[in-house]
Amino acid sequence: MAQKRLKIASVSSELHPFSKTGGLADVAESLPTALQKMGHIVICVTPLYGKIIDKQKFNLRLFKEGVKLIVDSENYVVVNYWQGELPSGPVVYFIENEKYFSRKENLYGSSHENARFILFNIATLKLLTLIKFRADIIQCHDWHTGLIPYYLNRDFKTSSHLKKTATLFTIHNIIYQLGHNWWIIPKEKRDDGKSRLPLFNNSDIENINFDKRAILNADLINTVSENYAKEILNKEKGQGLNVLLANRQDRLFGVVNGIENSDYNPATDPGLKANYTYKNIEVKAVNKAHLQKKYGLSVTKKLPLLVMSSRIAFEKGFNLVLEVLEHLARYDMQIIIMGDGDKNYINQIVKISRKYPKKLIWTPFDQKNETLLYAGGDFLVLPSNTEPCGLNQLKALRYGCIPIVHSIGGLKDTIDNFDFNNRLGNGFTFTNYSSLSFYGAIMRAREYYKNQAIWKKLVTQSMRLSFSWDLPAKRYIQLFKKAIKLKQESLAKTTNQN
Repeated sequence: MAQKRLKIASVSSELHPFSKTGGLADVAESLPTALQKMGHIVICVTPLYGKIIDKQKFNLRLFKEGVKLIVDSENYVVVNYWQGELPSGPVVYFIENEKYFSRKENLYGSSHENARFILFNIATLKLLTLIKFRADIIQCHDWHTGLIPYYLNRDFKTSSHLKKTATLFTIHNIIYQLGHNWWIIPKEKRDDGKSRLPLFNNSDIENINFDKRAILNADLINTVSENYAKEILNKEKGQGLNVLLANRQDRLFGVVNGIENSDYNPATDPGLKANYTYKNIEVKAVNKAHLQKKYGLSVTKKLPLLVMSSRIAFEKGFNLVLEVLEHLARYDMQIIIMGDGDKNYINQIVKISRKYPKKLIWTPFDQKNETLLYAGGDFLVLPSNTEPCGLNQLKALRYGCIPIVHSIGGLKDTIDNFDFNNRLGNGFTFTNYSSLSFYGAIMRAREYYKNQAIWKKLVTQSMRLSFSWDLPAKRYIQLFKKAIKLKQESLAKTTNQN
């Protein structure tokens, strides 16, 4: 029996290759692509950031101009809709507004961030009615889309196009719940998730908690790893929403992200000095030497090369990094840290690097050299104190760069500690968030690096693992169908009550 083709709308605040600040943009591109390859009908919706997205470069076409959106009982905003395509196929609709999306140099950081994305949510639902796209499911990616389930339940109960549409709210990082840090809002002004929204031009609109309203209204909720779905039920990781999530625990699931294998393939990657596969991993040494030379390190096979490609922030474990960094440089290791972020951390890293210029280097993030980092590096270091999923460890494994990770969130789901006795595992993990445990994991990894027979087996078996989108996409289809069924049951119950 043929599988029913679902009509899916994927809504996100950023979408590679058009706009990107992090992994959300990659997922928003790769997942719809995988779903379309499975035979489903997928469209994507995202803002048109006028100073970032080049309409001509991406061959965008004006679809609908001057659409008046009612944003509350007293106000309206006019938007334009543009149309394009992902390189991999799915149609993309862009929402344009001069004030809210076209003037900014950056994707985020506006003083009226909530208002921007309230407009985005309303404009998305209006678009679906304009194009008569009877979506079976809307996948709402992270807080920026969190009011879509709320608006659907409140304003579209009688809509011929959307009344049957189900929603899946995907939490990429629960720290971000609205346009600024939720914890700085005075308790008496925090959103209860149920009251009517303030007027669009009222400053109180900036206190609306998108995540809270999505959790209360979405048919299903998921996070980007199974372990993270469990973690956010606890007070420590739940960011004030753990009780709310616990109340809907039967509708909360975890799906580990994938990566595009074709984008991270050491056999064909044009950014490498020498291409290789798991069958000739000795060629990695050519890339290592090239990387060492490029960044001014001593060119040697003897020293293990630790690499980091990360936003430099407390969440990524840089407090631990700074506690052990000088010890590592002294202890016959080399370290390349590539990333942007906290200036204080960067200044401290640079200060240490001046003492060990042939062993330690910091460099700003450079996407062109990211895969060279994995191809030349022996270990990828990820001591994050929170990591909903993480993509870097998956990319690194493709290149035989072995992860050393704090076993939390998606890192726990994807990296298994290497066991000397049965030779199983694909990395090195530590469970206690301390510099001592972190340092211990690095020392364990270093000892195995010395044994070239064991090391070769570890690298080879890690490179043969697949973290493609094939399995996650199938899991998402299961969740979509479950959400659709729950929506149908809810509608039937409401009809019977009436």
